Amino acid sequence: MAEEAGIATVIIATDAFRERLEAMKVPRLLSTPFWMGRPLGRAGDSATQRRTLLSALELLATE
Repeated sequence: MAEEAGIATVIIATDAFRERLEAMKVPRLLSTPFWMGRPLGRAGDSATQRRTLLSALELLATE
């Protein structure tokens, strides 16, 4: 619904959900190799979390 309203979205999810989300044809998906419940990486790992968020923002800029 957000996309139809002109609000670009990115879903950040663990690889475990990739197939399911691709089947749903979400507009932008960033699939990560991290554990379920931690799609940005380990708690306290700000460098990895930052890289993940920047990758998600890049998806917004390119599509």
